[in-house]
Amino acid sequence: MAYHLVLLAHGSSDPKWREPFESFHHSLRQRLSTPVHLAYMELSEPSLETTVAALEAQGAHKVEVLPLFFAAGRHLRKDVPGQIEALTRLHPGLALTLLPPVGEHPAFVDALAAVIAEQAGEAG
Repeated sequence: MAYHLVLLAHGSSDPKWREPFESFHHSLRQRLSTPVHLAYMELSEPSLETTVAALEAQGAHKVEVLPLFFAAGRHLRKDVPGQIEALTRLHPGLALTLLPPVGEHPAFVDALAAVIAEQAGEAG
């Protein structure tokens, strides 16, 4: 398939930290027809660089990167755009797009608010 979605998590050297992301990724792969991949910005494999190179080798033409971050802090304002820029130079035939972080999506805010309300005993 020409289009792929990459979920981008921060990364950690602690394998326990990665488990929820890997579980989420596995669940999404079962639910969606779109090819979904998990990559890490740093400290973990597969890195964004490794993932993009593998996707290009598989014939991908368009890759969108969806950050699993609450907000666009320094990493999403500087570091990740720098990675995307470098990857675009390395893989000029691949259209790479950085999407806004999931935390900025209204549906994410609603889902998180529902979880917090339930924890606070306010579930309706």
